[in-house]
Amino acid sequence: MQIVGYDSGVSNGEPALFFADNEDLERESLAAGRVIEFALGERRCAGTIVDGTHRSCSNSAGPYCDEHTSTWVCARCTGTCLKDEMDCYEEHAIYLAAFAPATFKIGVTREWRLDTRLREQGADRAAHLQTVSDGRIAREIEHEIAREIGDRVRVSTKIRGLNESIDRSAWQELLSEYDPIETFAFEYDLDLTERPVGETIASGTVLGTQGRILVLEREGTTYAVDMRDLIGYELREGETDRALQSSLGAFG
Repeated sequence: MQIVGYDSGVSNGEPALFFADNEDLERESLAAGRVIEFALGERRCAGTIVDGTHRSCSNSAGPYCDEHTSTWVCARCTGTCLKDEMDCYEEHAIYLAAFAPATFKIGVTREWRLDTRLREQGADRAAHLQTVSDGRIAREIEHEIAREIGDRVRVSTKIRGLNESIDRSAWQELLSEYDPIETFAFEYDLDLTERPVGETIASGTVLGTQGRILVLEREGTTYAVDMRDLIGYELREGETDRALQSSLGAFG
């Protein structure tokens, strides 16, 4: 059995991992309170999922081999279309996203996906700056603002702030430079008292998720797992037997 994908739970309210055994696909719930006990084995290409069916790949590169790695060219667009023909003619929203305590980014998405996109990223706060007629205009504006703010936040940076609150003064100071259409405040109910330890494991009690970050408790230590880092691993049942870093609280 192999981990071949994940669902952050933004669309249907319940996060999950997708397991595959050849073509058979199984959804493993990551609802808060659920206990999962899987040890990670070898990692290889996760193949593809087409119409609910998994197509496996034997290539050793993980999470995906060159054949199954897709590049979304729009993510690299700065207003000059990288496709053969521009096709992003629907309205796009330009937004600011904030991650605790004080990391900010500019971004764009199709206007109707704004709330979903912010939750997928695990943003703590956000502001809808403006809506424009197409993706080309949105990317041009994003590119200019990104010179000052940046347009990417590493998952490791997000993990470092999971137990912290937003620096409201810094956020309000940034917003004062714009005139947002609306602002957002998201809660993920993790209720963490200390920073989780970053690890790649699939064993423990689920405390919750924030974007693609899965938070687990195991033997007195809280771990934060980037679910994308799990894709491609073969599984065997049972808790991990790998030595893991523990928090200081685990020895209290």
